[in-house]
Amino acid sequence: MPKPTPTRTTKPPRKVAALEPFLAMEIMERAHELERSGESVIHLELGEPDFDPAPEVFAASRAATSAGRVGYTDSRGRADLREAIAGDYARRFGRDVSPNRILVTAGTSPAMLVAFSLLLEPGDEVIVPTPHYPCYPNFVRYCGGEPVFVRTDPADGHRIDVEAVRRALTSRTAAIVVGSPANPTGAVQSEETLRGLAGLGVPLVADEIYQGLVYGDVPAFSASQLDDAEREQAFVLDGFSKRYAMTGFRLGWVVLPDWAMRPAQILSQNLFISVNSFVQEAGLAALAHGAATLSQMLPVYQRRRERLVEGLRALGFGVPRTPDGAFYVLADARRFGDDSRALAFDLLERARVGTTPGIDFGEAGEGMLRFCYAVSEEKIEEGLARLAPVLSELADRRASHPRAGARS
Repeated sequence: MPKPTPTRTTKPPRKVAALEPFLAMEIMERAHELERSGESVIHLELGEPDFDPAPEVFAASRAATSAGRVGYTDSRGRADLREAIAGDYARRFGRDVSPNRILVTAGTSPAMLVAFSLLLEPGDEVIVPTPHYPCYPNFVRYCGGEPVFVRTDPADGHRIDVEAVRRALTSRTAAIVVGSPANPTGAVQSEETLRGLAGLGVPLVADEIYQGLVYGDVPAFSASQLDDAEREQAFVLDGFSKRYAMTGFRLGWVVLPDWAMRPAQILSQNLFISVNSFVQEAGLAALAHGAATLSQMLPVYQRRRERLVEGLRALGFGVPRTPDGAFYVLADARRFGDDSRALAFDLLERARVGTTPGIDFGEAGEGMLRFCYAVSEEKIEEGLARLAPVLSELADRRASHPRAGARS
C-alpha cells in the first residue's frame, strides 16, 4: 500500500513564525564569526557584566557538583533558596514576601513565559511602554496576546506616562509591563509612577532584573513595595544575571500573586521540571555574599557611563539625558543613517564594534543604537576610537546625500 501523501508543508506554526529575531544576539553571533576568523571585535551590543561573581558562588557550585548534589529539586525551586530570596526582599525593601509565592526559574525569560501564560487568553492585550526589551512582545504574541505600545519620551528620561497608559486600556487589557531600571533606556520609574500604574486595576508584570544598578541618589522603587492589594495583581520578575554578574548561570525568579502559584507550579513541572540544583546552590551563595560584588560594580559602571555618554556625544550621537540605571545608553544615530539595523551591521563589519540596532526595541527605537557599558573603560575607549572614522564618513555622506542609506 502506498504511503499517504502529506497534506501540510513542513513549517513552523504562526505563533513561532510571528516571533522577531533578537537583533542583539544576531549582532553578537556575527561578531563571534568574525572573532573565529581572527578579527578583534569590541562588544558593546550585549548586556554582559565583565565582573566575576563572588568567589563563594563558584565555590558553592563546585562543591555541589563534587559532592554529587545534581538531582532534581522541587519544581518551585529549593525551599532554602526561596526563603533566602524572601529574606533578600526584606533586607532591600523592608517588605515581607512569602517564600510560598516565589517560583525559581532558569533566568527571567522562563519567568516571563510563566507570567504571560497565566495572564493571557487569545486576543488579550498587554500594554508595553516603548522603547522596550525585545522579548516582551514576542512572549506576549507567543502566549496568544497582542502588545499595545505606549511611547516614552527620551527628553523626559523615558518616564512612563500613566495617563497615556490609561488611555490605551481596553476591555481586553490583561496586563501592563514595566521594566525598571529599563533595558534599553536605563530609565528608573518613580514610586508615583509605579503606584499610578498599579492603581489602574490591571495586573503588572514588573521586570526588575536590573534592580540595584542605579546611580547617584535616584530612588529605585520595587513593585514588591506596593500595597498588599496591589501586589495581589503583580508579577515581579528578578534574577541573578545582572546584579550578581551571573548571566551564564541562568537563574531567576518570579514573585506571584497567591492565586497564580499553584498553576505556575504545574506549568513549571511540565515545561522545566526544575532548575539545575547546583546552580541554585550558587544562588544561595550569591544572596549571602554578593553584596560586595554589587558595591564594587556600581562606581565603576558610573564612571563608564559618564565616559560613554561623553564620547557618544562627541561623535555626534544624540543623548538628551544620562540614563539613571542599568548599563545601557540608547543614542540617537540618525545623523549617520535612519536604518538602525543596517547601520549596526555596517559598524560591525567596518569598525569591528558591536552595537544593538534601535529597531530591536520597537518602532520607537528606530534611528537609534544601544551601547552597553558593562565592559572595561579600555574597551569603551577603543570602541569609540574605532567608530570615529567610520561615523565621520557616514555623516559626511549623509550631509551630501541626505537620502542615502547607512551602508557603503
